[in-house]
Amino acid sequence: MPYDRNNRRRGDEEPSEFTEKVVSLNRVSKTVKGGRVAKFAALCVIGDGKGRVGYGTGKANEVSEAIRKGLEDAKKNICNVTLEGTTIPHEVIGESGAGRVLLMPAPEGTGVLAGGAARAVLEAAGIKNIRAKCLRSHNPANVVAATVKGLRSLRNAEQVAVYRGKTAAEIKA
Repeated sequence: MPYDRNNRRRGDEEPSEFTEKVVSLNRVSKTVKGGRVAKFAALCVIGDGKGRVGYGTGKANEVSEAIRKGLEDAKKNICNVTLEGTTIPHEVIGESGAGRVLLMPAPEGTGVLAGGAARAVLEAAGIKNIRAKCLRSHNPANVVAATVKGLRSLRNAEQVAVYRGKTAAEIKA
C-alpha cells in the first residue's frame, strides 16, 4: 500500500458487522474547589440486525471517549434473541429497576411501534414488526435494560419442547 500522509490510521479499521446507536448522552457536572468539572455519560446499543443485540454505558471527560467506552461495553454484553420471521414469538414483559417494557408481536407491515430507547434496541436486533410500550419508568437506561431482558427471555415452540421433553407439535396444540 503506497504511503498516503492524509490517511495514516484509517486503513487499520475494518468495517464492523454491527450497527451502533447512541441512545442517550448525558452531561453531568461536579462542583469542586476550582469550579465545575463537566463529564459525559453515553448509553449505547449495538446489534447485527440478525438477532444479536447488546447495550453498554461509558463515562468520560469527552463525548467521543464516553461513546467509545459505551460501545466497547455494549460489545461485551451481546446476547442472542429468538425471532420468528420479522417479529417475536410471543408477548413478553421485560423489567429492570423501575423500567418495565411490554413487547407484543405484530403482523407483517406494522413496523416498529416503540419509543426512542426501546426502538433503538429493537431495530439493532433486527426486529421489523413489533409493538412496544413503556409501562413505568421512561428513564432511557432502565428502558433499554428492560427491553433487552424481555428479548432475552423469548422462547419459541422448539426451545420450549426441548426444555419440557416433548415435541414442538405437542406444545403448539
